[in-house]
Amino acid sequence: MSRFLRIVLPALVIVAWLAIASVGGPYFGKISEVSTNDQTSFLPASADATKLQERASEFRQASGAPAIIVLERDGGLTASDQRAAGTLAADLGKRDDVQGVSPAIPSEDGDAVEIVATLTQDADTGDAVEAIRADVDDALPSGVQGYVTGPAGFTADLTEAFAGIDGILLGVALAAVFVILIIVYRSPLLPILVLGTATFALCASILVVWWLAKADIVTVNGQVQGILSILVIGAATDYALLYTARFREALRDHRTGWGATKAALRGSLEPILASGGTVIVGVLCLLLSDLNSNKALGPVAAIGIAFSLLAALSLLPALLLAFRRAAFWPLRPAYGSAHPVLTGPDARGLWARVGRLVSRRSRVVWIVCTVGLLAMGTGLVGLKADGVPQSDLVIGSSQARDGQDVLADHFPGGSGSPAQVIGSAAKVDELADAITSVDGVDSVVAAAKDAPSGTVALDQASGATPTVSRGDVLLEATLSDPADSDAAEQTVRDLRTAVERVDPDAIVGGATATAVDTNDTGVRDRTLIIPVVLAVILLILMLLLRSIVAPLVLIGSVIVSFAAALGVGALVFDHVFQFPGADPSVPLYSFVFLVALGVDYNIFLMTRVREEALRHGPHEGVLRGLGVTGGVITSAGVVLAATFAALGVIPILFLVQIAFVVAFGVLLDTIVVRSLLVPALAHDLGRRAWWPSRLSRADHHM
Repeated sequence: MSRFLRIVLPALVIVAWLAIASVGGPYFGKISEVSTNDQTSFLPASADATKLQERASEFRQASGAPAIIVLERDGGLTASDQRAAGTLAADLGKRDDVQGVSPAIPSEDGDAVEIVATLTQDADTGDAVEAIRADVDDALPSGVQGYVTGPAGFTADLTEAFAGIDGILLGVALAAVFVILIIVYRSPLLPILVLGTATFALCASILVVWWLAKADIVTVNGQVQGILSILVIGAATDYALLYTARFREALRDHRTGWGATKAALRGSLEPILASGGTVIVGVLCLLLSDLNSNKALGPVAAIGIAFSLLAALSLLPALLLAFRRAAFWPLRPAYGSAHPVLTGPDARGLWARVGRLVSRRSRVVWIVCTVGLLAMGTGLVGLKADGVPQSDLVIGSSQARDGQDVLADHFPGGSGSPAQVIGSAAKVDELADAITSVDGVDSVVAAAKDAPSGTVALDQASGATPTVSRGDVLLEATLSDPADSDAAEQTVRDLRTAVERVDPDAIVGGATATAVDTNDTGVRDRTLIIPVVLAVILLILMLLLRSIVAPLVLIGSVIVSFAAALGVGALVFDHVFQFPGADPSVPLYSFVFLVALGVDYNIFLMTRVREEALRHGPHEGVLRGLGVTGGVITSAGVVLAATFAALGVIPILFLVQIAFVVAFGVLLDTIVVRSLLVPALAHDLGRRAWWPSRLSRADHHM
């Protein structure tokens, strides 16, 4: 290639990525425009809660979520307090983002009053609740406590918790990675090049995801948005570290930067593409989910990994070619300098010592590692991953949670968040009787468009009548227990059984039913998707390593490692943080990321082991492969663990649990599985690990 092209081609690549980043950068702050945290929108179309949500506007005016205002005074509300509550209700009714307001409803004990303000359909829930809370604070008489809770209140608290996902999360992740890279490379420039590559990949990913979400092709919520940022920064940095290690090696053997670039690309292209392809296939298995939130993460994460690969294999090589040896200053690799001695008595350093341990005690090493990991996995016995109440989703202070507790003290716990039933109008009385016969139901009314409150009592002799649509009516049952409690969920399950006896086509929805359907679908998803991910990744490994035994060893090691990470996580969640449980998607997401990313490191290791084994034989190949990849893979593992740990700065239970399990699991994979367990097993098996490839039939190098 001419000297001109050697200069122009890298320059064009860098300019192209600068253009992508300049366009995609501003979309960091705009992603919230196409993001939603409405739980119902993520349910499958087949769920009863979804079907009811789609038909609800047939029976009453379309509206947004209800915000429940509860005022409380210890010792009882005064007449003046009651008048202030009435004035507050009237003032809230004048707001443009409020569609309707109930009268101030006093509790039987006289200590509290409740106001239900239903938001308009197009209101921004977070902004509306923030404004209503300000109005409530201004209207409170001295000594009265006020809270805004209900579905709108919980959504607003969730939105506020996600508020730092654009800036704080990314800043923490980038800062952690930068510090680690400075320590690893002891170079001021190289960490900037690596992080620049990762940031540009994230800009491109967010740009594409924004437009896909804008076109309603993918659905984005706070957790998808946060995981995308972490996944891209972590994966792009990992791939960049692998390429950088190959480039530094090549600079010792090649005088020119162009020669070193070609050699580095030849050595890193296959493992990087295989690793990225494995992660992409793994996350795309989430498309098999019935939950739209899981389906959304699959393609969004795949887009992020694809741009991570593209940036690591185009932008970073161009940048390193531009800076060449100066990128590693002050420890620049000189042309013709000796490579580190990896094996034998002259080998020095940590990985030489690990290699000697593996070669001398391989069977003892892998047995001890396996037993230790299995012992950690016993914590799975106490894992509670069948869902948590909505009130526990936000870690730390939550006005909606505090208000829900106050509401439950003075009113039926499900006030403002009724269970809803759509059934035959011809059987309305029988349906009402079936509903009220269920333990946990406090009262039942019917939806009526012509009623001022939007509902009408079924025994009302005159006035508004229930709205009938397509031969059906909508009944609303106020539950005795808080809408997000286990007792309320059991009531909804009993309701479904009761109304089905009267009308087999009746459907039950509402906030509690949404939680029930979400949790049930999440359990079903992980039961289906986990085996599929294992099978697909096993097939990829067999094709990559041209072997059956080695991929089985790698998959087995990753399964044991995942069980250990989740087992330790369960113990920490229960006994250290005392979390109320976990969402069913926590084990699923943890599995997908840990298996895909854990296999990443095994691919980095075993492709190099195979390369060395073809020249030096299976046993020597293990030791050389371990010595060459030890430092870079450990660095990559620490970087990835740090990026996922950064998710813990967002006070959302789901993300904090994902952060711990994945970060701990990645470190376990890096330090124990990839450094000791897999090399020891491969060394113990020798050429049998590569059966049935030609390497399994060779007693010496080829």
